[in-house]
Amino acid sequence: MAMTNAEAHRIAREIGVSGPFYWAVKLLATLITKILCGFSATGRENVPKTGPIVIVPNHKSFWDPFFVAIVLRRPVHFMGKADYFEDTWYARLFLALGAFPVRRGESDAEAMETARAILARGDALALFPEGTRVRDEGLGSPKRGAARLAIEAGAPLIPATITGTEKRRWPLPRKVRIAFGTPVSVAGLEATPEDAATAINAVWPQISDEYGRWMTRPTTVAAVAAAVGLGGWVVRQKLKK
Repeated sequence: MAMTNAEAHRIAREIGVSGPFYWAVKLLATLITKILCGFSATGRENVPKTGPIVIVPNHKSFWDPFFVAIVLRRPVHFMGKADYFEDTWYARLFLALGAFPVRRGESDAEAMETARAILARGDALALFPEGTRVRDEGLGSPKRGAARLAIEAGAPLIPATITGTEKRRWPLPRKVRIAFGTPVSVAGLEATPEDAATAINAVWPQISDEYGRWMTRPTTVAAVAAAVGLGGWVVRQKLKK
């Protein structure tokens, strides 16, 4: 049965995820992705188990929200493209899994109100500060909206760095890695543009530094080759003696 975006917002605000269905899908997805994607997650202890939080990941792929959700031990809500909810058969599926609609490219007051309602009931919300997927190398510039919502709700900001989703073998990414950083408190800040900028600027360096470290690390093949080369050099030196 199709629905309108207004109905989707009402369900997201009043009901949220579908508990048994959400956890069943999460369990199945976790098993499949561990086998096919080889993903890993670190820093999950940095994510509070209860209370409102705003998770702020970088954004490289359609798959990013999916991986953030399956590695955490609590349900996570995301904004999704409004077209996915307007008169589509899978709208209720997305809602049951924590998504709600947002009209991209314009100010969407309805989406912001839904985000506030989710945080007000003590749930987790994930928002991508870059605003859209960044397909080029590196990261985009973070916007202040996620930080402003966090300040309004008194919710800590949780940095999350995602790598690997931008490189995939159809249909799934390979070797995905997620690292959750140190939470940033918004205590004492006000929901002004200046304080929102202060908050997001306290979070983003954790993400950009972690992303840079991971993307510039030696690959496994290179590391093995280097080890083999070093071993060969040692052998040659011994033979010269």
